[in-house]
Amino acid sequence: MSSSNSVIVTTDQFAFRQFPKTHAETSTTYGGSKMSVTCEAFESICNEYISANGASDACLKEGYAPFCKHIFIPNTAPDGTILCEADVNFLEVTPENESLLRTEYEARNEKELPVLTRYFPSSSIPKSELAKPTFLDVILYSRAQIIKENAATSTPSDPSHADTPWSIVSIKPQTVDYELPMNPITAMRNALGEEHGGSGKPIDREEYMKAVEFWKKHAVLKE
Repeated sequence: MSSSNSVIVTTDQFAFRQFPKTHAETSTTYGGSKMSVTCEAFESICNEYISANGASDACLKEGYAPFCKHIFIPNTAPDGTILCEADVNFLEVTPENESLLRTEYEARNEKELPVLTRYFPSSSIPKSELAKPTFLDVILYSRAQIIKENAATSTPSDPSHADTPWSIVSIKPQTVDYELPMNPITAMRNALGEEHGGSGKPIDREEYMKAVEFWKKHAVLKE
């Protein structure tokens, strides 16, 4: 798995919102985790990591569909830079904090159908209760899937990415170097199809129930 210019990973425009240093206009309204480095710097780190591991299966982990892969990189770059200074963006639900939970209908962009989400307002949780990330789960979609989803939502594809096999679509700060269960509402959104902001991947009942077991005990944090 390689490209003619040795660049394996670029960043899809959907993930621009996580890079305020590079894409301030799209990150302003985003309430999730944001990176402390530029988009280009993070791409370089990811490409160097993949190249050092030979783009092997041990490096590119299987995702929820054939078009999805994960890489798990340390949150501290080789030069000591902290890549994401945000806290881990989910928390266990307890009797003490469950009254702080909020719900709202949310669309991640104007082309998606809003879905019902559950979250803790970040301002309601003391910083002392939040963990600092030691790893980043970098979620990748294949070039073919990116093109397919862009076509379904009439979103222009970036021609400069044509030769790169994978694009970053999301980055999750966490304390473990393996995939956490997908939020059930995200699985539902994916099953809606590309035209509604999903990926068209049908729900796997077994995986969905594992996700329910995890997320009924946890909730994301959002600004």
